[in-house]
Amino acid sequence: MADMPRTNHEPDVSVIIGAYDAMPYLVRCLESVEAQTIGAGRLEIVAVDDGSTDGTGACLEEFAARTAIPMRVVRQPNSGGPSGPRNLGLKLARGRYVFFLDADDYFGEEALERMVAMGDRAGTDVVLGKIVGVNRGAAKSMWKETLDHADLYESNIKFTLSAQKLFRRDLLVRLGMRFDEKLKTGEDALFTMEAYLRGNGVSVVADYTCYYLVGREDGNQLTKKGDHRRRFDSARALMGLIAGLVPPGPRRDSLMVRPFVITLLPQFGPGLVNQSEAVRREKAALAAPLMDAYWTPELGRRLKVHERLRLTALARGRIDLLLDIAAFLRDKKEPEVVREGDRILLAYPHFAKAGKRSVLPRRAYEVTVTERVGGRRIEPPQPKPRVSLARRVVRKARRTALGARRAPRAHRV
Repeated sequence: MADMPRTNHEPDVSVIIGAYDAMPYLVRCLESVEAQTIGAGRLEIVAVDDGSTDGTGACLEEFAARTAIPMRVVRQPNSGGPSGPRNLGLKLARGRYVFFLDADDYFGEEALERMVAMGDRAGTDVVLGKIVGVNRGAAKSMWKETLDHADLYESNIKFTLSAQKLFRRDLLVRLGMRFDEKLKTGEDALFTMEAYLRGNGVSVVADYTCYYLVGREDGNQLTKKGDHRRRFDSARALMGLIAGLVPPGPRRDSLMVRPFVITLLPQFGPGLVNQSEAVRREKAALAAPLMDAYWTPELGRRLKVHERLRLTALARGRIDLLLDIAAFLRDKKEPEVVREGDRILLAYPHFAKAGKRSVLPRRAYEVTVTERVGGRRIEPPQPKPRVSLARRVVRKARRTALGARRAPRAHRV
């Protein structure tokens, strides 16, 4: 272990880097920390080499020997995942904030300065900095505007649960938060969602690219690894966390959209058609207790029709119907758009015309969020404003009085 100089100075940010066979990407990663406009005196680096075999450890020690940033390097046998190195880094960190930087990725130069300023101004415990992908995709919907206080339930920040955030260290220490080392995927989602829910608010820096998420050319990224059982473990853990902290109702349903759509639903996508019957049965069995515990029709209305239909079929144990919908999606077919009064429905498999009995509930085919069909944008009908009983009584009285005034009067004799 290479120790940083002893000092009573508390840095603003501890940058925690867990690294495993990260060359040559690690070089740019470290350079991006050194280039931060916040300045070396306000930073520290805690780097954990997790049993690398490609010179990663040596690169970290060489950088520590020459950088002006206080830096500690720990070298350990491979732990099998990112949670162990992150937990060790968190234990050693001294900063007011911590940032978990993946060794493949890199910062924008002003990233930490902007995020710390936001956290200090807003008093929030988590700050999200805009992320863009390099040779890979990255979520975009949560970067529309900079926000001092984002609404967790109504905004899209719940769809970015990676660990690459600025966290106030006091929150993590006070709550004893750690990454779950038993989970082999989704451990960062569990950690981040807990910080969202138990912290003092979330801020968003959207007007500057803070973080570059790099797609490795060798494809050697942990996020791409793991069988379906790990995905169900991840979904189970995140759903359980949400249910434990948020009572049943619209707020819980809003957050549950994330594990249902991002973690669970991909296990029942078009690829299901080509999987063995044994795998399908196993997936259905793993999903059944999650559907029983957390699925609600109100949650379903927050989803697109094909998502809602597959989960509805799954909740009813109708894998045969789910397979028909999955095959329809695999073949890239487009559903017919059906208008019935003030409703719009999409005629996916097993849709029944008006007046005929449907296998799945008819409301499951109804458009309730924005959809795209055949390149067209389909918006859900806007509900008519509800009129209170008192207002209806007043309106009726006015109509009655107006009618009386307009009624022909009897001629005098």
